[in-house]
Amino acid sequence: MSDKPVPVSIDPDPLEPFALAPAWRVGNLVFLSGQAALAEDGSIVGEGDFDLQLGQTLANIERVLESAGSDLSKIVKVTIYLTDMANFPKIVEARKKHFTPPYPADTTVEVSSLALPELMVEIDVIAAV
Repeated sequence: MSDKPVPVSIDPDPLEPFALAPAWRVGNLVFLSGQAALAEDGSIVGEGDFDLQLGQTLANIERVLESAGSDLSKIVKVTIYLTDMANFPKIVEARKKHFTPPYPADTTVEVSSLALPELMVEIDVIAAV
């Protein structure tokens, strides 16, 4: 495969209204845009419910990775944005549930808000293909 960047597309694409690609594949790596609790139609899933939002976010990551020819087991780097660090223990549990050792490199930060005020978590990843 060439190292020429190739956009990854999904259909339907809930990120399209925001003028960004779900991901880009460069060589054997795929770089995902931040994924959040958006349904395929762009509606917010789990408003006020962190567990539902985290589950939808992870499902969206899986969907984009699959479109890029990858999966959760090939994630090498995760960046997690939380609007409340009190949810960090749930992040640790999700890592143990969805990833296996050796775990991906990770950065987790608390932010005052995300792109849409109802969102509580956003995750971007880099994965091998």
